Amino acid sequence: MNNMNDTKVALVTGANKGIGFAIAQGLGAVGFRVAVGARDDARREEAVKYLQAAGVDSFGVALDVTSDDSVAAAAATIERTAGHLDVLVNNAGIAGRTDGGKQDPTTLDLDVVRTVLETNVFGVVRVTNAMLPLLRRSDAPRIVNMSSNMGSLTMQAGPPLAAYAPSKTMLNGITAQYARRFSDTNIIVNAACPGYVATDFTGFNAPRTPEQGAAIAIRLATLPDDGPRGGFFDDEGVVPW
Repeated sequence: MNNMNDTKVALVTGANKGIGFAIAQGLGAVGFRVAVGARDDARREEAVKYLQAAGVDSFGVALDVTSDDSVAAAAATIERTAGHLDVLVNNAGIAGRTDGGKQDPTTLDLDVVRTVLETNVFGVVRVTNAMLPLLRRSDAPRIVNMSSNMGSLTMQAGPPLAAYAPSKTMLNGITAQYARRFSDTNIIVNAACPGYVATDFTGFNAPRTPEQGAAIAIRLATLPDDGPRGGFFDDEGVVPW
């Protein structure tokens, strides 16, 4: 069904650094051509340069997940460059401001909530729906949404962050809705928890490497046709949520 060639193509959002870059590198290592989605032109070009130097077939895609126009342009770039898409990893995400009690539920800044949701939830929907025509050209399309166990209602992990944590709870819910919608198709959608990873997101103060955090996304991006759908997984298996 792929309309240009048999090379599998993956788009990773927020792929210029951290877990996103590690996911791009890992998918490239198993044979994917990787579209590096990122807002910052210089960082995106630098990431592509590093990936190509490591032998990864990759190209940059200007992508701001909060902008309809940017997302539409990104889809057009991928169509023009690759002709189809086999994997979408919705990795771009933000923690949101925490100063001055902005994510304490008792003093919650609703503007922070809106900003976090715009990237972590609305951005995922915006990108996913724009890429669906390209994904439908694949024989085995996979969508992976990068979540967090902080969004688990069962685990209630981490400190109270009343914008970030609920954004991941909603992302898990959206993931389940997509999976239900695609239950009779070959599109498989799941959510992944990378664990507590040392990136600028965590102030580089965490026990796991970006490569370790990327492993579950790579596994879900390469599931067989009878793989799980609508689940939430980490390295250990199903995450209660």
